[in-house]
Amino acid sequence: MIAKNKLLVPIVSAFMAISLMAGCSSNGGNSGNGETANGNNAEANNGNNPAAVFELGKEQLDFTLYGHYDWYTMPEWGGDITSTWIRDTKKVNVKPIHSGGAAPQKLNTMIATGDLPDAIWLERVDVEKLRNADMLVAFDDYIDKYPNLKKWLGEEGINMLRSEDGKLYQFPNWYTKQPNGNAGYVVNKKIYTELGSPKLETTDDLYNYLKLVKEKYPNVIPYEPHLAKDGQGLDVLYSAFKENDQKYPGMRAVPNGDKLTSIFLDPAFREAAQYQAKLFREKLITQDAMTQTMDQITEKVMTGRVAVFAAASPTEIAMQAHAELTKTDPEAGYFMIWPIHKEGIDKNKVFPGTYGMLGWNVTVITKSAKNPEAIFAFYDWLTGPEGQSALMWGPPGIYWDGVEADGETPVFTEKYTSEAGELAKLQAVTTNLNWVGNTVFVDQTKAKFEATLPVDQQNWATRYQREITWKTQSNATEFINIDPQPETEEGIIRQRIEDLYVEVKAKALFAKSDAEVLEILDQAEKDAQAAGYDKLLAFKTQKWQENLVKMKTE
Repeated sequence: MIAKNKLLVPIVSAFMAISLMAGCSSNGGNSGNGETANGNNAEANNGNNPAAVFELGKEQLDFTLYGHYDWYTMPEWGGDITSTWIRDTKKVNVKPIHSGGAAPQKLNTMIATGDLPDAIWLERVDVEKLRNADMLVAFDDYIDKYPNLKKWLGEEGINMLRSEDGKLYQFPNWYTKQPNGNAGYVVNKKIYTELGSPKLETTDDLYNYLKLVKEKYPNVIPYEPHLAKDGQGLDVLYSAFKENDQKYPGMRAVPNGDKLTSIFLDPAFREAAQYQAKLFREKLITQDAMTQTMDQITEKVMTGRVAVFAAASPTEIAMQAHAELTKTDPEAGYFMIWPIHKEGIDKNKVFPGTYGMLGWNVTVITKSAKNPEAIFAFYDWLTGPEGQSALMWGPPGIYWDGVEADGETPVFTEKYTSEAGELAKLQAVTTNLNWVGNTVFVDQTKAKFEATLPVDQQNWATRYQREITWKTQSNATEFINIDPQPETEEGIIRQRIEDLYVEVKAKALFAKSDAEVLEILDQAEKDAQAAGYDKLLAFKTQKWQENLVKMKTE
């Protein structure tokens, strides 16, 4: 996935994504599917003797969590109705440790001093550094005792997460067995209608439309690319120039046959960079694209001051903005369009975002935890029907009440549709508390219910996920876990290429002509090769090919 708002998520996938809550009510009864009310097995056999399980709500569980991102600040636990309900009924209190905007330094200090939090939420590529330092707890003794991860991810996914020693140390976030994701284009409905609802399908259409917006609405941003420094709306534009391409910006490499090759030489990447630079120098893209903050982006979208908004997961902000704008003007708000494509490209092979079986990032439990099994039990409950429903639609009794005959699917109340704006506000908070998102449960439950409603009552994000985004995200599972460890020779090269790529993308965006864009990319290729790019590409190619074999045999 792209930059991870990539909470994108995946609501989702947002960036990133949304959680749901089914299972039994909090009365301690059995849900009818072999789980207790806290989402755990009533007992798990160890030989002939029942193994004790940690039951949420019977004793207090306090633990610390560090979110290993510069941008991530965990919402106050107990500051919203969902985490308050979890705290009070499940007796769980999560205490945040923040990066302070310096995540790499923070983690390095933790490792050097041994002063670790109980749990860490981070990218998969960072896990081995902690494992090699013997700082992580393996989950192998827990996955059969607590059923949700094994049930919803499955053995294949679990095996793909195992480390080289054969053990499982990672609990995935937004894992899936079906397409998901939110990457794409959001359009301001009022502006689009007032401009005559022109055709908006190709890159030429988009360019002409943005020029018209600039001419008619001088105070509106024609194209808002979210956090462009992280790719976001620029990478979405890249997808318009090549079929089946969206995996590649994040990989910093492009497949050619059975090898990964330089992205700087990729014709589609070069053409997209010229297109982006053209939009930027004609002031059709916000001029602070590389420096703006999330607060600035949110304010512009919320007030309707953007014509087209594209990102890895634009739905989180757009969903809230649509609800707010339509309160006072039914003709306002936003809608999503089918991904833009270059003339001659098959529009059904354009994918502005990706998904993978293992989803986005992971949570690990460190050996500093006093009761690691209890923390795993909490995460396993959180990724199950009840936990996911709580994170998505709040505690029982407001937007849902009780479950269907399957013992999992929540029964939604009238408030789900009548108070969509309030629900969106809640989800804006709880999406940042969903560290173990269960994509299949969430998406299937949302889609099943939303399909029964009239269009004007459907959840904005779920509607466009079903109609557009889930159909236009490509499967990138084969490319997971191909990055080297940071301290290795290839890992050092990777960081050089990463730094170079970020610098080059900014330079290319500010280029004064198409020719200058190509000069910048040509020089980038020379600098990359001098930094050892070929060696890194060979390493990634080997890991990719190993994944392909693994996926065929497991």
